[in-house]
Amino acid sequence: MKMKACQAMVECLKAENVKVVYGYPGAAICPFYDALMDSGIRHVLVRHEANAGHEASGYARISGKPAVCIATSGPGAVNLITAIATAYADSIPIICITGQVNTDQIGSDVFQEADITGAAEPFVKHSYLVKDPNDVPRVFKEAFYIAGSGRPGPVLIDMPMDVQNAEIDFKYPKHAEIRSYKPTTKGNAFQVKRVMAELEKAEKPLICIGGGVFASKAEEEVVELAHLMNIPVITTMMGISVFSDDDPLFYGMLGTHGVRSANTAVNECDVLFLVGARVGDRAVKTPLALEQNTRILHIDIDPAEIGKNIGADLPLVGDAKDVLRQLIERAKPMEHKEWIARLDSFRTERVFETPRKGTVDPRQFIDKLSKAMPDDTVVVADVGQNQIWTATGYHFGKGGRFLTSGGMGTMGYSLPAAIGAKMAAPDRPVMAVCGDGALQMCMMELATAIQHDVKVKLVVMTNNRLGMVRELQTRGYNDREIAVFLDGSPDFIKLADAYGIKSCRVTDDKSADEAAELLKNYDGITLVEVRVDENTATL
Repeated sequence: MKMKACQAMVECLKAENVKVVYGYPGAAICPFYDALMDSGIRHVLVRHEANAGHEASGYARISGKPAVCIATSGPGAVNLITAIATAYADSIPIICITGQVNTDQIGSDVFQEADITGAAEPFVKHSYLVKDPNDVPRVFKEAFYIAGSGRPGPVLIDMPMDVQNAEIDFKYPKHAEIRSYKPTTKGNAFQVKRVMAELEKAEKPLICIGGGVFASKAEEEVVELAHLMNIPVITTMMGISVFSDDDPLFYGMLGTHGVRSANTAVNECDVLFLVGARVGDRAVKTPLALEQNTRILHIDIDPAEIGKNIGADLPLVGDAKDVLRQLIERAKPMEHKEWIARLDSFRTERVFETPRKGTVDPRQFIDKLSKAMPDDTVVVADVGQNQIWTATGYHFGKGGRFLTSGGMGTMGYSLPAAIGAKMAAPDRPVMAVCGDGALQMCMMELATAIQHDVKVKLVVMTNNRLGMVRELQTRGYNDREIAVFLDGSPDFIKLADAYGIKSCRVTDDKSADEAAELLKNYDGITLVEVRVDENTATL
């Protein structure tokens, strides 16, 4: 079928069942936008290109499929890099389509030219600079396959303007054939047998799950294995919400900002089974000590992750879902009564501080909120103190989901990611939690939510500080606080009014109860400002 390459790009997206794309147009991507207009694919105009990537990220994480973001050449493309790096760090499958100057102008420093494939190279799973228009169908098929298979991640497609306008004979491939890319999904049978033998003989086994469990859609399998063998479970921050908080085998998040029961479990277990977890520096600060006293078993689809941050006695390369199924076939019921009783003794009741008048304890508000919201709520935490308060204080029920920027720690992620998540699951409540610093990095996306009627709920913790940095300066730099004061910030309630958003401010217990009810019951875009004492810490 004869058509322009820009029309072929649209046909590729339709063949991949893409329903929505996020982007910001410009001259170099206009041919594609013109073809997109009559396609039936919904386009969401963001207010900054980075947010197109974050919204695609939120959509991909909830839908479980690669999502698409678009930018023009030059500044539009390089504005995407933060979102690309954020997706790469957390293994999120997004397809990033950028416009480029004409092929005969590349390398000439013409208007709005940027080497985006070179600039983004450290942060993509793969990238394409398409110079032959006939390559468009193959490139798109490969891009979706690469992004969504193996260890998921972002793929960049850079499209020169003249290539978009060229005519081609379009036929979309049924399969992607890439000789050098064959991800291993099924675990080696001998290694599976050895891992099961270690779990069976362990007296104090522990399963630690990370974001890879979501990436492989292995939530049910890891829960089944843990309950079948009666093995306690902890998570990294990226693994939060795989287990519901009321599961008797779940002991919380480990790490610098983790809970006592989880960190005690790591320090005292004799076999640590890592499932789809990188175990970065915020999770385990002294990996060498752990390696010396614990047998470590590690499943990961990416062999480069095994042994990178912590040594593995038994590596097992494969997709977590497939490998866990192999293990379940071999698993036998076990008992670890003494070990579980020991960990139960470290469970602690949450104790809340008495806040200064006109403020509330953020942990108590998050606790109250989690009790009010439905179990299937998607909670998107930003980066900073609000992230820790949410990660450790929100009680996730069965079917709930926690999203955040874990690897890159990107401020301003929560609101755009929540918009994408809500569009992927319009029938579920989706709530973003951020600080006043983070909101001012992304508050322009309130307009995106309104324009497209995306009914997200937004909670803003305001303390007029860059709270996490202030906390670091207080503890590590003798209270020398610099560049952490947010004087000049807007009145967020008036800002909400300017956008026509229903809002309220929380300053005491009564207003906290009212806010929780508003967030639970109001079917529309909502902003709740929570006043927090500037000296409130994460620990």
